[in-house]
Amino acid sequence: MTKQQHVLIIGKVWIEPSSSAAGSRTLQLIDVFLKQGCTVSFATTAAHSDFKANLSALGIKEYNIELNNSSFDVFIKSLKPTLVLFDRFTTEEQFGWRVAEHCADALRVLDTIDLHCLRAARHQAFKENREFSSKDLFNDTAKRELASIYRCDLSLMISTIEMDLLHQYFKVNPHLLHYIPFLAEPLTPATQARWPSFREREHFITIGNFLHAPNWDSTLYLKQTIWPLIRKQLPTAELHIYGAYPSQKVFQLHNQTEGFLIKGRAHSVEDVMKKAKICLAPIRFGAGIKGKLMDAMLYGTPSITSPIGAESMHGDLPWNGAIESNPEKFVEAAVKIYTDEITWQQTQQNGQQIINTFFSKAKHTLPFLSAISFIQTNLKAHRLNNFTGAMLMHHSLSASKYMALWIEAKNK
Repeated sequence: MTKQQHVLIIGKVWIEPSSSAAGSRTLQLIDVFLKQGCTVSFATTAAHSDFKANLSALGIKEYNIELNNSSFDVFIKSLKPTLVLFDRFTTEEQFGWRVAEHCADALRVLDTIDLHCLRAARHQAFKENREFSSKDLFNDTAKRELASIYRCDLSLMISTIEMDLLHQYFKVNPHLLHYIPFLAEPLTPATQARWPSFREREHFITIGNFLHAPNWDSTLYLKQTIWPLIRKQLPTAELHIYGAYPSQKVFQLHNQTEGFLIKGRAHSVEDVMKKAKICLAPIRFGAGIKGKLMDAMLYGTPSITSPIGAESMHGDLPWNGAIESNPEKFVEAAVKIYTDEITWQQTQQNGQQIINTFFSKAKHTLPFLSAISFIQTNLKAHRLNNFTGAMLMHHSLSASKYMALWIEAKNK
């Protein structure tokens, strides 16, 4: 990847690393680009956020753009990026055709974050109180998301299981996908020495943006099922619930007597995670890999989660705590690790090994940059080998272009 690159990231919202794992993920990718000497710009249609990252301090120019407005065409032609990264498929739907028309030589990259169609399928099965089936994947979200993947030159995948789903069920060409999970610096003995010890920690924690349906469901499940059983065995323990954008219905769950404490936004995930003895994440539906569980390992906090929670995060390595779907076994594991220092220390070591094995920044950065460089060097051939994407872009240009022009004319 040459140093003359200009990367434009188009985001649905401003980057908020304190609000979601998606925000942290985008900052990790930005860091990779900046260390290659790239110029990076960020554009969004979203209104100003008090919690957005200070991108200007990183030397990143920020732009407000408008939907269904030809001003974006002028903007993209003037900026002349060599690579445009869409932070989810909906932003590609809105702006991908304009990038293709007015900046055709720019590499178009989609960061899926997680497979939205998988999350939607699991959610639907959960609401219908039945087992998830591969047939659930073929939903309307999948039609839109897969079209976006095909229209882009490369899609970044955060989960190996989701890579397999795209290969197995949707027959996506592997050359259109690249696996790059969350990126972390290695956890060393020196890092571990700075972690608070078992005896210096207390209570349980759970964390997650409350606007995200799997997180809200997990909080309710803790309140109604899991926490009463833990509290019965550990009557002085507390569960501290952190998350961005808590609504009134979230705060109504707060109960001091039960030790179920809604704390709201965590201004420092590191601080609150290091104080806790165990992270609870009984996630019943969702997709991708879970930032809260990544943070727990990074800060030496064992976690109890579900199979969906730990999905694509640890391979054959033992988990950073326990993986249980049965509520009684979930509680049993939580109480044992909370009260047994030796078990707690061993599971903490498991997390350290997982981070260093699967989430090494050094391990994943070079293949990512090499994939981008190879496609850019062979862009014409790469696109000729993706006829489905060319066909979808042709129809997207025709349909989206004239719909956008109609909306723009109507707004005037």
